[in-house]
Amino acid sequence: MNTYTDTPNWLIASPPKLNRIQKQWLFRPGALTSGLRQLGNVEIKILKECIQSLPFDEAGTCRQYTSSPVWVREILMSINGIPAVAARSLTPLKASHGVWQGIRKLRTRPLADILYNDRAITRSNFECGLVKRTMPIYHTLAQVLRPVPIKPTLARRSTFWKDGQPLLVTECFLPAFWNEIIPAASQNKKQNVA
Repeated sequence: MNTYTDTPNWLIASPPKLNRIQKQWLFRPGALTSGLRQLGNVEIKILKECIQSLPFDEAGTCRQYTSSPVWVREILMSINGIPAVAARSLTPLKASHGVWQGIRKLRTRPLADILYNDRAITRSNFECGLVKRTMPIYHTLAQVLRPVPIKPTLARRSTFWKDGQPLLVTECFLPAFWNEIIPAASQNKKQNVA
């Protein structure tokens, strides 16, 4: 079975050597924001909203031509003031004025606000991978972490579809998510049970 998607950076199965918690977050269904809110207070900061040319790494998943114009939104989600997840969302430029126009009006609201209340929207299976320089999410990560960690960083992506138009969402879990936020949430859970 081929575990790779349309580009060698992404897998349809979890990378080897991940622990149970990492697999759980990489393939967690539903809105990521609601899961993050269970860990603490979530704040969203806009990193970038602009028109770009669609990179090769994202073109096949969106079923669009490389270099076609897309609307891009990049954000940083922090939990209790700690940077936790960097995310990149994009849709064809024409769709950003049509079926996905809501992406242009979100400001600091989560993308989930426009995704999970519409039965016409479907979601692809998740793809996951270790962030590499050749991936557009690497450049998002570089805006948040300087220097970018040497140790590989985990990311996932999926495509939402409405009226045949894609909205690709890539989410990168920052090192502090695994090293600080998850252990603190586990500790709090143990204290509440005791």
